[in-house]
Amino acid sequence: MIIAITGAAGLLGRLVIDELLGRGVPASDIIAAVREPQQAADLAERGVQVREADYDQPETLCRAFLGADRLLLISSSEAGHRIEQHRNVIEAALSHDIRQIAYTSILHADTSSVPLAAEHKATEAIIRESRVPFAFLRNSWYLENYTSRITQILDSGVILGAAGDGRVAAATRADYAAAAASVLAGSGTGDAVYELGGDTPFTLPELAAEISRQTGTEVVYRDMSPDEYAKALIDTGVPDAYAAAMADADVGLSKGELDTDSGDLHRLAGRPTTTLADAVSAGLQT
Repeated sequence: MIIAITGAAGLLGRLVIDELLGRGVPASDIIAAVREPQQAADLAERGVQVREADYDQPETLCRAFLGADRLLLISSSEAGHRIEQHRNVIEAALSHDIRQIAYTSILHADTSSVPLAAEHKATEAIIRESRVPFAFLRNSWYLENYTSRITQILDSGVILGAAGDGRVAAATRADYAAAAASVLAGSGTGDAVYELGGDTPFTLPELAAEISRQTGTEVVYRDMSPDEYAKALIDTGVPDAYAAAMADADVGLSKGELDTDSGDLHRLAGRPTTTLADAVSAGLQT
């Protein structure tokens, strides 16, 4: 069984490959489909098949998926262009009779009001229409969205947001990668939808309290209106469109749209998900 992974040179893609190798999948049975093959030279050295695959160049996708049985479509990072790019990937997969498409979507993609969910919902619809067996990996937020900013948070002593007391079932990239690898290396090929999130959801005030506890530096959460939060992000250099998207995401968080008690991530990964305390500790060490 040959497994192709798009975006394989990215943070999540590399972790999925590590998980597959750890589960005994031969490196030669993994295709790392990447925009710039030179960025995945280390994967080639490990025996992984590295092939050029640009979401905007369908001919590269068709070549990249040659011989593949299963495909992990890691969603594009180019908001506003994802639907066309994902359609290119799906059509290329259809040309090679791929037997399963797994797709990294967003939590509650079919019902979420978070603007980021719209392109994921549309992609899921395209995959359903293709009639290829699918697995939708609906990921909540990455813990790294927060822990990668710990230095800036400590400098300011404040976490800004518009999430109120909403809970987010965030998990690490490694957690989501373990779930994806479980699906890709598993025996099942029937349609499945997984709502993936951490075992213990938390609020942003709880995040602030945990950073304070571990560092001895007081950090507080300051709740703002979505417009105020977007402006605060823009004032720090965040592009307007991205700032608006993050503020809208916090509104969804406040409504519980990034929370889940499904337990799907725990079950697929085969272990408890990373705790907030452990994630903060790891973030402080990087």
